[in-house]
Amino acid sequence: MVFSPRLSAAAIVVSQAAQVLGGIQYPMGVVNSENFQSLNFTEIFTPYGADMSNEAWARTDYNGLTSFARAAPIRCFGADAETGYDVAVIGAPFDTATSFRPGARFGPNGIRKGSRRLGISRINVPANIRITDHLEVVDCGDVPMVLTDNKVALRQLELANAALLSGTSVHSYAGKSIAKDGKFHPRVLTLGGDHTITLPLLRGVASVYGPVSVIHFDSHLDTWKPKPMADSPWLPGEEIPVSHGSYFYYAYKEGLLASNNANIHVGIRGAINSWDDYKDDYKFGWVISHAWDAEDMGWQGIVKKIRETVGDNPVYITLDIDVIDPGMAPATGTPEIGGLTTREIKKILQGLSGLKIVGADIVEVAPDYDTQDEITQIAAANIGWEILGLMAKTPLTE
Repeated sequence: MVFSPRLSAAAIVVSQAAQVLGGIQYPMGVVNSENFQSLNFTEIFTPYGADMSNEAWARTDYNGLTSFARAAPIRCFGADAETGYDVAVIGAPFDTATSFRPGARFGPNGIRKGSRRLGISRINVPANIRITDHLEVVDCGDVPMVLTDNKVALRQLELANAALLSGTSVHSYAGKSIAKDGKFHPRVLTLGGDHTITLPLLRGVASVYGPVSVIHFDSHLDTWKPKPMADSPWLPGEEIPVSHGSYFYYAYKEGLLASNNANIHVGIRGAINSWDDYKDDYKFGWVISHAWDAEDMGWQGIVKKIRETVGDNPVYITLDIDVIDPGMAPATGTPEIGGLTTREIKKILQGLSGLKIVGADIVEVAPDYDTQDEITQIAAANIGWEILGLMAKTPLTE
């Protein structure tokens, strides 16, 4: 192959008789920017196989559309919405109810980026599962959420989630569905976004399955009562709107949570305002597993405590990435030292096999605070992959 200064920089001169490189014979002549589109690529790549489309030979971990774990990207909303899936992955780019560092609005894209090497068709060896053997998973993209009005934005997410849950899953199963209407509905994995998004998502699953047991991975309780603005001369006594620290208070008030303390926090270690926070938390139906339980009882003990707490109830998993130690997941809004490791999180999740997971979210990933290695985004993506594996293992039957 010879480069000539008389040709444009884009031109490649191929010998008149046909250049042979690595046993492949290329067409004769000059390839330049003008005739590139007219080349017969089927002929060029025939040595690699008789049917080598662009998609086939170009499918690698670093190219193509960045959907979650390479799930098929489809249009899920509107008049031309597509159907035919068991799990829908959606993004919720919302972070205007945070109390410290913002940036989780970029979390959905960051988590998708971290998932590029996973692939829903690959085998999870320790979990012994290939997701696509059991579930049709699609990526619906991000839900449009306005930036200037939290109430409207959360309502948008609630309606989008309800639309997905109202459909029928592509797979049917032997036995009766645990849904109130007896039908098999798609499940939703949501990529946040700050933790406030869990409230509208819980409204959706509770409307389909009734009150659910929540497994809440976090360093903070998130059951804080909204404080009245007593010190404000303009809004005396008015309640602070829902935030990423109070959404479980509202979930309790709305009857979305299973009763009899059938909900559990995992990884708690953040400071509290007073011991009343713990009293309120118990009143709202929660059991607590602290971060130091990982040393005191091991991941096996935490799994045992979780399973004893939620029983056979429909289960919703919500995971704040700050449950992980910031040395392993620094890109979050309210980091707390002394967290769980990524290995402990994976072992705990794998220990929940058999639970009836009706939905899940991964929240508080703020990519701008991540390392050059993108370790937080990769961790969050792997957690999502593990949760999909749990869904694949257990159909929602009685």
